Amino acid sequence: MADRSKIIAIAALLATGAACGGGRHSPSAFRLPPDGDVDRGKADFVALGCHSCHEVSGADLPRPTVQPAVPVVLGGTVGARLSDAYLVTSIIYPSYELAPYPKEQIAHGGQSRMPRYADQITVRQMTDLVAFLQAHYYVPRVPESYH
Repeated sequence: MADRSKIIAIAALLATGAACGGGRHSPSAFRLPPDGDVDRGKADFVALGCHSCHEVSGADLPRPTVQPAVPVVLGGTVGARLSDAYLVTSIIYPSYELAPYPKEQIAHGGQSRMPRYADQITVRQMTDLVAFLQAHYYVPRVPESYH
């Protein structure tokens, strides 16, 4: 009987977890370590060559040099906070979801012009790079009178 109670308790926990929307396809299922360093992330952004294609709103970086120019500016005002999962996916698999720009400016043969960094970046670099990018996105607060 005790084994049956344990099985029922485990099943209830699993069902509760599934009902909360977690899982592989949920942005809530992925988190980077909270110790990302913005300054190291900025240095990684330059070291990995990201600055040769992208500007980052509010960041003091060398100007992009790639031709034709890439219109994707990172950072700035957004309607909702971007998840770590979204940013990591954009870095290691940029063709997964192409940015909403004219395809001829950001893609070649249906694939993103951005290289895949899956084999070129460490977890530490990714953690710091995402911290750097997150620091440059801004979600405006809605005044209480608009609620």
